[in-house]
Amino acid sequence: MKGVKYRICGEGALLLEFGTQIDPQLNAQVRCVERVLEQRALKGVLEFVSAYASLLILYNPLILSHAQLVDILEQIEWDIPSTLEELHYLVEIPTCYHPSLGLDLEFVSAHTGLSLEEIIQRHSAPDYLVYMLGFLPGFAYLGGLDPSLAVPRLAQPRAQVSPGSVGIAHTQTGIYPLSSPGGWQIIAKTPLKLYDPTKNPPVLLQAGDFVRYKPICLEEYMHLEQMVLKGHYTPRCNLIDPKALRG
Repeated sequence: MKGVKYRICGEGALLLEFGTQIDPQLNAQVRCVERVLEQRALKGVLEFVSAYASLLILYNPLILSHAQLVDILEQIEWDIPSTLEELHYLVEIPTCYHPSLGLDLEFVSAHTGLSLEEIIQRHSAPDYLVYMLGFLPGFAYLGGLDPSLAVPRLAQPRAQVSPGSVGIAHTQTGIYPLSSPGGWQIIAKTPLKLYDPTKNPPVLLQAGDFVRYKPICLEEYMHLEQMVLKGHYTPRCNLIDPKALRG
């Protein structure tokens, strides 16, 4: 595969490296290759794990050797990233930026020199690409944060961050799906469940999706929280033309 580096990761894994940057085009190539290989259903291949610019292929070495896998990959006629048309889903995330939920809003405001209203406007303006899932089940790493909102991680991570907390760190934003330790600056919260093991799939967001934060007031947040708990709320998730995405 032209331009792709193969890295051996133990006896049963091969890492494909497409580059070293966080870039939408590289990420699209990763997803394209993953879809092609999933459709081929190669005997011995167990699982794929995609990241920003790499794809980890887990395989059974008793069925498929490293040399055989590399040979298969080299024989495939790739047309990246247009081998398969990719469907883009836009997921709307109702988000409350009230100071009682945005625990680090004061720091972010002081660090960036932006008012609360400016932080909300700039954070909710773009549509964010889901580059990858990691850290926790359903934790989506989103790219496209306004550079003016770039802030460092907490000097000392919190021992516990509540589910639904919306954080920012450096050039990224994300939502904590579960209660866990965390070092991102928390600026808001959503009542939605990003991870629900009773559903199929159990995660709300997938790599390649886009996220649009919709600002809501504290009263609406509390109302939606009750609806979500009762199972009466379905997040808005629609197919979208990439040309209609907000930059």
